[in-house]
Amino acid sequence: MNSKLTLSIDQMVIEEAKKYAKSSGKSLSSIVEEYLKSLAQVEKLDKKKASLKIVQELKGSVKMPKDFQSYKEILQDALIEKYLKK
Repeated sequence: MNSKLTLSIDQMVIEEAKKYAKSSGKSLSSIVEEYLKSLAQVEKLDKKKASLKIVQELKGSVKMPKDFQSYKEILQDALIEKYLKK
């Protein structure tokens, strides 16, 4: 659903933005919308990178027991048990 938004922007900026929109074959509204969406994507990416950095910093700080099975191994064993063994 589209909604109207009122912005206060310097007149020169508006004129230049309109020229850019016309030359790119887009509406000024679509350009602003794309820009705002890109800001949200950058924020999500930054949060993801921050989480990854924390995980990388913690990597190796915990020693796993020798008999440790990963989640994938446990899942694989359960699927084999369910579907292949009768």
